[in-house]
This record gives sequence, structure tokens and C-alpha cells, in this order.
Amino acid sequence: MSVRISRQQWDGLLGELDHARRQRHLLTYRALLERLELPTPAMQTLTAALEYLAMIDARADQPLRSSLVISQGASRLPRTGFFECAEKLGRFCGPSDGVAAASWHASEVARVFEYIYPPTTTT
Repeated sequence: MSVRISRQQWDGLLGELDHARRQRHLLTYRALLERLELPTPAMQTLTAALEYLAMIDARADQPLRSSLVISQGASRLPRTGFFECAEKLGRFCGPSDGVAAASWHASEVARVFEYIYPPTTTT
């Protein structure tokens, strides 16, 4: 899937994630969709942007900032696609639900909260 977002939207996404990191809280996909004015289809656009950011973070050997985005549901975990992306990047191995996924996700979120990211200059 190929989607494009503007520099302003990309910067907005990075800003929202950085604010969440500094405040040590998680964001729902819905909250991000409401705050960012992404082109239609907005959820696919957000997913593609988060996967692209995960690739940037993985290549830089940084914790995955996209782990800060979770579903509103009872699991309080990211969607299945997040875990599939993390697996493709060599960061996670296993089923995308259950104890192993929840434990890995909690660990990754803790790493994100502690990490200081350098400014992102490319998209």
C-alpha cells in the first residue's frame, strides 16, 4: 500500500508521539485520527505512517515509537498489524495476542518512555 501524508501531518504525528512519550502515556488510534487531519482512508494512512516510523526506528536501533498507539478495546494493545510489522522488522516473534504480546509490548513501551530520540529529518 502506498499512501502519502504532508510534512505537516508527519510532523504532527511525531509531535503527538513525542508528547505522549514525555507524558508517559499511550494514545489510541482514534485519538490520533481525531488530532491529525490525515487523507482518506485515514486509518490506512495512519497505519502506513506508523509502519514507516517503525521501520525508521528499527533501522536506527531505537525503540518503536509506534508502540505508543493502542486500540480502545479491553486489551489496550496495538492492533495485530503492529505486531506483524514488528515481527517483519525482527523485533517481535510470536502470536499478536496473549501474554507474550502483552509482555513484549509493555517492555517496548517502557523502552520508548526512557529513550531520547534524535530529531527526525527525513520522511
